[in-house]
Amino acid sequence: MRNVLITGGAGFIGSNFVRHLLRADPEIRLVTLDALTYAGSLENLNDLPDPVRHTFVKGDICDQALVEELLRIHRIDTLVHFAAETHVDRSIWGPTPFIQTNVIGTFTLLEAVNHLWLGKGRTFDGPARFHHVSTDEVYGALSPSDPPVSETAPYAPSSPYAASKAASDHLVRAYARTYGLPVTITNCSNNYGPYQFPEKLIPLTILNALEGKPVPVYGDGQQVRDWLYVEDHCRAIYRVLQAGRLGETYHVGGSNQPTNLEVVREICSILDERRPGRKHADLIQMVGDRPGHDRRYAMDTRRIENELGWQPQHDLLAGLRETTDWYLNHPAWVEALRKGSDYQAWLERNYAHRWEEL
Repeated sequence: MRNVLITGGAGFIGSNFVRHLLRADPEIRLVTLDALTYAGSLENLNDLPDPVRHTFVKGDICDQALVEELLRIHRIDTLVHFAAETHVDRSIWGPTPFIQTNVIGTFTLLEAVNHLWLGKGRTFDGPARFHHVSTDEVYGALSPSDPPVSETAPYAPSSPYAASKAASDHLVRAYARTYGLPVTITNCSNNYGPYQFPEKLIPLTILNALEGKPVPVYGDGQQVRDWLYVEDHCRAIYRVLQAGRLGETYHVGGSNQPTNLEVVREICSILDERRPGRKHADLIQMVGDRPGHDRRYAMDTRRIENELGWQPQHDLLAGLRETTDWYLNHPAWVEALRKGSDYQAWLERNYAHRWEEL
């Protein structure tokens, strides 16, 4: 692993992984390919460690000619695929970009690496790896009594987003089985941490509460998620790239299962300490639920723990404190992302018929 192409590296998890990889290995050279859609920003790639080893290219993963050019010019031996449309609510409003990016984009990348690593256009003879980053949402919802899902659990996606990620997972496995493409896959639980676009639950809660705006919580707030601090996720992917078995899937989770309402209340409590003078929990509003909202996710992470020695290092409370402090200390980043996207228009559209308190 010397020359790495990272798709979606200007997004939330991708930019954190760029930083992690630059710090972890002083010999690695990175190329980030990102289309800079609403959730991707060059602001996320400011102040990189040793930036001379990082090259940014604005482009679409559906552009196979561009992908192949980058693979050839930079002699890419490892491709880490983060690029994806990820917000379930946006997939409900408009699923087309999710099919285009998550399905067609993944297919295009697979075609490119298969052509140049294994096919007639082969230009690279060393060991290579295609690593695909996926989600726990492909497995669908669990009941309160269900055990965590293992890597062999059947897929049952509920949303257009989850279905598009399930399709991309199947494509990656098919290319491994049919063509012998060297692949690994990680399915992760809900991530949180620095640089997350503020439409997601945790940064939305932090920023709305900080500004005295209503803090929306869908339905009864009893949906259960396994929250994973983004740096722990980056460590897991790096371990898989180093020692994960080709063809295998590894689950990455935070080993906790709070309800959404518990997470929101904990953030409000942290803000009461950081910005006294207001009881931030008073801003919480229970609003209309998401259509088809999965009740609970939970993943069995014993494979990555036993095979690769990975475990999360952040408990939820410590991670929420670090994340809250990061947003409080980076108002310029927040303002830049809000100005450079459809953030406000999206919030108004998504919550227009939900603000009536339940």
